[in-house]
Amino acid sequence: MKSVLLYYPFEIAENANSGSKLRPKEMYKAFQEWGAKENIDILLLSGNSSAREALFEQWKAEGKLENVWFCYMENQTIPFWMTDKGHIPKKPFIDKKVMSYLKERHVPVGVFYRDVYWKFDELYPLKGPKKAVMKTIYRMEERFYNKYCQVIFLPSDAMGKFVNIQRTMISLPPGGKEMNIVKKEKNTELAQGLYVGGINNEDYGLFLLLDAMEIANGQGKVAELTIVCREDEYKQLPEEKKARIQELDVTVRHLSGEALNELYREMDFAFIPRYRSTYNDFAVPVKLVEYLSNELPVIATYCQAQREIIETDGYGIICEDKSNDMARAIGEMAQHAADYRANIQKTFLQKHSWAARVEKVKNALVKE
Repeated sequence: MKSVLLYYPFEIAENANSGSKLRPKEMYKAFQEWGAKENIDILLLSGNSSAREALFEQWKAEGKLENVWFCYMENQTIPFWMTDKGHIPKKPFIDKKVMSYLKERHVPVGVFYRDVYWKFDELYPLKGPKKAVMKTIYRMEERFYNKYCQVIFLPSDAMGKFVNIQRTMISLPPGGKEMNIVKKEKNTELAQGLYVGGINNEDYGLFLLLDAMEIANGQGKVAELTIVCREDEYKQLPEEKKARIQELDVTVRHLSGEALNELYREMDFAFIPRYRSTYNDFAVPVKLVEYLSNELPVIATYCQAQREIIETDGYGIICEDKSNDMARAIGEMAQHAADYRANIQKTFLQKHSWAARVEKVKNALVKE
């Protein structure tokens, strides 16, 4: 029986409360479903370095690694040597041991390379000698992937020019889920817009969105806005910003899980109003696929990676990161949200589910 090795050089988080924690779980689940369908054994090698070494040696002794077809690996936002508690590996050579074993047997390996924020001084928080040491380790990690991997999977094609690895690079953004959406009856004729996310960073664009809503509703109200954010972030907002939210009659809620899913069913469309930057051009927010999984068309700013996903199949409207242009998009979306939703229903899961991501990995690594 063929097997596929998933190599996660870290402990999988029990509480997947962020995109970086959610992705490994969803990929593993999708691989398991694909393996059951294709009669392929899915082997997950994960945990701290000691646990990985013990399981690797056990599987070698049992012969479980004799028929590995290909290997899919994920990394973290810190170099994989530092994912043990305290950032000091107990078994620092296990990753090289696993990859050397696969290379000797000509098993193709692809890694999802999550982030390059460390290459941007304005984003990377460390300073001085610590920063120099960490950048050296990050560059060692890139050389490791160059040596042992055939394919580098990235959140978007746009990120490729910042990755110093001379291998095939393929975009593998986050995937969507089948949600069995049943829309709720609305008690208003006004279009319902939704923003879910952070409110304590100007880069997220919430107050750009508020300005746009004020303009869009200036000649007669066309849409209402609901904000979902963390309660502690809202409490920490300056009073003048809270007053701005209140004066525009915006609803603020603090929801997650099934309660948030219920709210999605009441909404007509959603927003990703981030300001455009070099970094935001190649980042794909997990919220984008969460909105689309819930069949919500998206108004988003013209950051390159999210623009490509939204515009290719007509999942929403792209605008500049300026209030007037976003207001134009709001007015247009208020009239045509149903058309964009129909486009999502036609192609989103077929092209962008986690299962589709697994097929893309397989097709990239195995030439049949």
